[in-house]
Amino acid sequence: MLAMSGGVDSSVAGALLLDAGHDVVGVTMKLWGGDSDTGCCSVSDVDDARRVAQQLDIDHLVFNFGDDFDRHVVDPYVRDHTLGVTPNPCIECNRHVKFDRLLTRADQLGFDAVATGHHARIGRTNDGRLTLERGADPAKDQSYVVHMLDQHALARTLFPVGSIDKAEVRRIAADRGLRTASKPDSQDVCFITSTGGRETFLGDRIEFRPGRVVDTSGVELGRVESVEMVTIGQRRGIGLPGGGPKRYVVDVDVPGTTVTVGDERDLLDDALTVGAVSWTDGPVHGDVLVQASAHGATQRATLSGASPVDVDVDDVDGAVNVDVVWHTPQRRIAPGQSVVFYDAADTRVLGGGIAR
Repeated sequence: MLAMSGGVDSSVAGALLLDAGHDVVGVTMKLWGGDSDTGCCSVSDVDDARRVAQQLDIDHLVFNFGDDFDRHVVDPYVRDHTLGVTPNPCIECNRHVKFDRLLTRADQLGFDAVATGHHARIGRTNDGRLTLERGADPAKDQSYVVHMLDQHALARTLFPVGSIDKAEVRRIAADRGLRTASKPDSQDVCFITSTGGRETFLGDRIEFRPGRVVDTSGVELGRVESVEMVTIGQRRGIGLPGGGPKRYVVDVDVPGTTVTVGDERDLLDDALTVGAVSWTDGPVHGDVLVQASAHGATQRATLSGASPVDVDVDDVDGAVNVDVVWHTPQRRIAPGQSVVFYDAADTRVLGGGIAR
């Protein structure tokens, strides 16, 4: 089963699977039923996927996972903003829909594996354990956004384009005359339109509350129209006059309708708690490299609290929490953002979770 988003990567993934002798069926997931002019859920994307399937001479199916998408992605996205949390909806879509839900459907229909167009690789250790590795193209590596895959999921997943760079992907697509060969990469959240933006989407669903902007001593400096629209590290759009010292958001208290700002030093933290942690192949302690955004650089840190006998259990989903102690202070990570652990070589995913 090939997950076809309507982009060039999944298109070429299909071509490579056919070259390798696989029987392939293309599947496009219909996830978002509202307005969409960005991301990977627009009507034109579904049409592109269908037409590429025709070019590859494979069957094409459309699965409607809209209810799952609303429950696991859209509803939490809205709720998190009311709590002062900055969610990562694309990763939650991968976790709950594009892998969990799709792998279950693949099992029900008798498929041996699910393939996607992600730029990541699956390897194997000397003792036969599966590994999740960075994609061959550093500029397009997507191991961060699929970090939740465990041994069971990795055993049923294929990443056909993970071992080639993006230029080669486009060359293959062009050589085969695939209609997606020059299609731009999708960068945005599918349910946030380019015309309305995040503010319009949330404003239709929650009541925005104005709030105070204070410094770290509690002195009021200004006002914001909506505390729900503010996130850690933000510098612009926080109701402060220009020309003064640079100030960054260091805390957002939505219930108290208060945004606290400080200078760059106030953003630095020595440690971080990461919750809902999942592991690629069992808990990890000690020194690791940590990545906290899709294209961010990794930073050195030490993990603790992850052993089976020394964990904090998350009341919501039963996953463990771990403490991340930075080797050098790092900018504070907004609660809700994904935090992914890599090995010392910065090539292999060890696990990851969500910043608390």
